[in-house]
Amino acid sequence: MQLSFKKQRRAARPPATLAELKQDEHGILDRIDLPADVAQRLMELGFLPGAQVTRALSAPGGDPRVFRVDGSEIALRRETAAKLLLRMKTHHNGTSPK
Repeated sequence: MQLSFKKQRRAARPPATLAELKQDEHGILDRIDLPADVAQRLMELGFLPGAQVTRALSAPGGDPRVFRVDGSEIALRRETAAKLLLRMKTHHNGTSPK
């Protein structure tokens, strides 16, 4: 006798930071959690709250990663990308998903 069980699938959690984006995936930048001077430089490069950022290629080994923002391609180290937080998607009633 053979039994089979269906695996329960968890709902995929959307990426919370740029570091979590997969290649060709994009998100909307919410905020930058870095010192003011570093945040200012990133904003000068186009990483502004509300901007759409798309993950492009990465170097062998995965670091640094290239991101497309405001018509430019910019390489960031994974540790820096982890400090750029993405806006969580909201339902049409204005609440965040649980």
